[in-house]
Amino acid sequence: MRKVFRVLGKVVFSRTIFIILMLILQIGVMVSGILWLGQYISFLWAFLTLLGVAVLFYLVNKEDLPEFKIAWLIPVCVFPIFGALLYVYVERNWGSRTMKKMLNQVISDTGSYMRTESGVRERLAAQNVHMGSLSAYLEETGGYPTYAGGEAVYFPVGEEKWKDMLQELRAAKEFIFLEYFIVEPGVMWDSILDILKEKVAEGVEVRFMYDGMCSLMLLPYNYPEKMEAFGIRTKAFSPIIPMLSTHQNNRDHRKILVVDGRVAYTGGVNLADEYVNKKQRFGHWKDTAVKITGKAVDSFTMMFLRTWDVGKKRTEEMAASDYEKYLHKYDSDFGEGFMIPYGDGPNRKENVAEKVYIDILNTAVGYVHIMTPYFIVDSAMLQAIQFAARRGVEVKLLLPHIPDKAYAFAIARTYYPALLEAGVRLYEYTPGFVHAKCFVSDDCKAVVGTINLDYRSLYHHFECAAYFYRCPVVADVERDFQNTTAVSEEITMETYRKLNPLWKVAGHVMNLFGPLM
Repeated sequence: MRKVFRVLGKVVFSRTIFIILMLILQIGVMVSGILWLGQYISFLWAFLTLLGVAVLFYLVNKEDLPEFKIAWLIPVCVFPIFGALLYVYVERNWGSRTMKKMLNQVISDTGSYMRTESGVRERLAAQNVHMGSLSAYLEETGGYPTYAGGEAVYFPVGEEKWKDMLQELRAAKEFIFLEYFIVEPGVMWDSILDILKEKVAEGVEVRFMYDGMCSLMLLPYNYPEKMEAFGIRTKAFSPIIPMLSTHQNNRDHRKILVVDGRVAYTGGVNLADEYVNKKQRFGHWKDTAVKITGKAVDSFTMMFLRTWDVGKKRTEEMAASDYEKYLHKYDSDFGEGFMIPYGDGPNRKENVAEKVYIDILNTAVGYVHIMTPYFIVDSAMLQAIQFAARRGVEVKLLLPHIPDKAYAFAIARTYYPALLEAGVRLYEYTPGFVHAKCFVSDDCKAVVGTINLDYRSLYHHFECAAYFYRCPVVADVERDFQNTTAVSEEITMETYRKLNPLWKVAGHVMNLFGPLM
């Protein structure tokens, strides 16, 4: 009994409960204030009613996704005054605007370091004209260059990435940069931290950045100070604070490790035990990652440094001294094909991540095979998948069978009938949970990164990935997809009809608010 009370005490008095209660309190104060003022000031009530009407007109005419409009129109119509005020509060969020402005300024100041070398795009276009155009788009719109050559190693499970990254960390001579969404003390993180401490003692520069969401339950608020005591420069990206703000909706979902500017890792694997199956939460955790060697590492180095420098006052001289010493460490005059590491985030109007996925679907001839943990997409993505299947492309989509988020799984299954009707073949990974984020197409294209097929990844989060064209690693991604579907269950309409009808209804209701989840 004491143990039960001890656990309940930890939950009740935890930071997470405190933050949730503070958010509820703020909503309550906002609603109470509106009701109280409305009783005494009739013109205020009339003004708020007009505000609701104005918000409706603004939403209808705003240049935005229909899904986002619907998600807001419902609360504004059902609760005209409160819904309108909430929308205005969210839309005019100064914290988010300031952060995006600072990041864009850093990107602008350092744009000269991210240029495709002379002749590379011409060689790519000579092999595939469309790929040459995509290369230009990613550089002009996102600021991400194309690299010829280099090598890539694909890891079909988190355990293999973990083993390999420990070896690379031990070999570090100059610097180590880590940027991860989830970090949790345990076997995996402790083994990495031990090496980082050793490297700091050897004079290696170590910088560590994690998303502030970890401060809810996984890491203490003063964790950066603890790491600094070891000599590890540490930052929490946008720590969670008990204040209503959509600024806290923009998370750093990237997973980046750069060692000496020589190798870089990305993929779905975070720094916690479930990602390497040292702890089982949802059956077997199926994840993927990739290691890059060569000049393409520079793009991941720049992604890290730019995010690290948000809010830092800079001059041109400072930018040069802060960046050049970490770049251009190794040549890429080896290996086959082309690599385009790229990122995306809410600081840009152009949704680069979604555009890249849709481009793969629209240009596929033989097949497109997809692994993703979540499927909550807009009409553009859904139609691209359906159209590819309807024009004869083999489209296969692999999702989890044991989900980590029940609501996301329920929403994903609402798309099954439309996908199956179009000819898409669906699979659920019966051994457990798929956390991989991979596209592979026509034995020549593959994307491995952090970008899920949901609104959070495609619109709200900061993400990254690596695009491979005619690189040997493409075959490894496709081989892994085949091996994974071999142990998965194929979903048919008959399978779908047997699903719990209550979950189907719940999924359709929650899908109305999918863009806001």
